[in-house]
Amino acid sequence: MTSFKSATRWMGVGMAGLMMAGAVQAGNHGHDEASADIVDTAVAAGQFETLVAAVEAAGLVDTLKGEGPFTVFAPTDEAFAALPEGTLDELLMPENQETLQAILTYHVVAGKVMAEDAMGLDSAETVQGQSITITTMDGSVMINDATVIQADIETSNGVIHVIDGVLLPE
Repeated sequence: MTSFKSATRWMGVGMAGLMMAGAVQAGNHGHDEASADIVDTAVAAGQFETLVAAVEAAGLVDTLKGEGPFTVFAPTDEAFAALPEGTLDELLMPENQETLQAILTYHVVAGKVMAEDAMGLDSAETVQGQSITITTMDGSVMINDATVIQADIETSNGVIHVIDGVLLPE
């Protein structure tokens, strides 16, 4: 965990704006249902410390604090802990920032997609550019191989759906 916290001290900005070009609009209209944005909501939840640190390391904080709206499929700390040993530390290295950005933006869909709407979809294109597969089985919604364990956490700039796995693009 120590290397993880030290990785959060550096923040790249480079590709952040480009990664979500078209999804972010300038300005804050203040007409949203929730008062906290996606990043602040994730920080306050306490179960996304790894995700928040990864977003910081990838230089995507400002993007995810942008107007949006965004739909974020947010892996829990336990989901990140289930990755093969060393994977996370390697992804947090500055030389792997583009790979980390690709993985994180694979968890984001432009627009606000509530669970009820997602259940009617077979797939959704991510900000990263590849599509995720959406299936509903026995009342559970699956995003690729991850299960949505909490849905529809509304934020000022979108919605968070908590998932039990980290999604990896092809």
